[in-house]
Amino acid sequence: MVTGSLFIAATQLLLEGLLGYPPALFRAIGHPVTWIGGLIARLDRSLNRESWPFFMRRIMGLFALMILLFVTGGIAYMIERGLGHYAIGLLAIILLAATLPAQRSLDEHVRAVADALQNEGLEGGRKAVSMIVGRKTDALDEAGVSRAAIESLAENFSDGVVAPIFWTACFGLTGGVLYKAINTADSMIGHKSEKYHAFGWASARLDDLVNLPCSRLSALLIILASLFVRDASPLHAFKSVFRDARKHRSPNAGWPESALAGALGYALAGPRVYGDTLVDDVYMGDGRRELNAADIRRALYLYRIACVIQGLAIITLALFFTAQA
Repeated sequence: MVTGSLFIAATQLLLEGLLGYPPALFRAIGHPVTWIGGLIARLDRSLNRESWPFFMRRIMGLFALMILLFVTGGIAYMIERGLGHYAIGLLAIILLAATLPAQRSLDEHVRAVADALQNEGLEGGRKAVSMIVGRKTDALDEAGVSRAAIESLAENFSDGVVAPIFWTACFGLTGGVLYKAINTADSMIGHKSEKYHAFGWASARLDDLVNLPCSRLSALLIILASLFVRDASPLHAFKSVFRDARKHRSPNAGWPESALAGALGYALAGPRVYGDTLVDDVYMGDGRRELNAADIRRALYLYRIACVIQGLAIITLALFFTAQA
C-alpha cells in the first residue's frame, strides 16, 4: 500500500508539474475541485438555514462535512479499489491524482502578478493579485501587491502543493481526494462571516488539523531550497520560523511565510484588510517590506527549487520502498 501510494504521489507530482490542467479540459468538463465545490454549495443551500440557532447550524455544518467526506472519499476509494489492479486503471488513477496539486497553476498565477506589475503598472498588479488573495487590493501600493503575491505563494505552497501530495503519498488517491475536499470546504465555508461562523466551523477546524504536518514540512522544504538560491539564508529562514511562525493568526500559514521571509530577507504578513475588517497580524521575518516584481520572481525561484526537492524526496522514497518489496 505504501509503495503504491508513493508511486501515485511521485507520478502525480511529475505529471502536474509538466502539464498542469489543460484549459480546454477545464472548459469541457470542469475540474475535480469544481465538482467538489458544487457538492459543498448544494449542502450549504440545503443545510445552512440562517433562521436556525447557532448550535443547530454548527451541528448541520458537521453533518454536511461528514456527507462531503463520505461521498468524495467513497468515490475515490471505489475507483482505487476497482481500477488499481489494471494498467489502464492505474493510469486513470494517476491522471485523477494529478489534478489535486496546484504547483504549476500557482506558479502561473503568482508570475502573472510580477508580469502585470512590470508591464502594466500598479493597476495591472492590483488586478492580477486580486485573483489569488482575499484581501482588498484597490488601495495596495507596489510593495503591498508584491507582499500579497509572495504571501499567497508561501501559504498555497503548503496547502495547494505539499498537502495534497503528502496525503496522497500516505493514503493514495483516496487520501488526496479527502484532503482536497476538506481544503475546498474550508475555502468556501470555513471563514468567520455571519453566515458561516457556525456552519463552517467543523470544516475550518479539520482543515487546520490536516494541514499541521504539511505546513511544517513546507517550511522545511523552503529552508532546504534556500541552500540553492544565491543570497538566500537557510539560517535566517530557520530563525524566522522559530521566532515568528507560531505568532501568526493561522496555526499553519505562519510556517511557510516565515520560512520564505527569513530565507529571502523579507517582512511578510503584518496588518491587512480583508473585506472591511483590519487584521492586525504580526510580521513574519524582519527584513524588507518595500518589495517589487523582482522580489516576486526571486520568491518564485525559491518555490520552484522547493518543489524539485519535494519531488526528488517522493521519488527516492518510492524507489526505496519498491526495492524493499
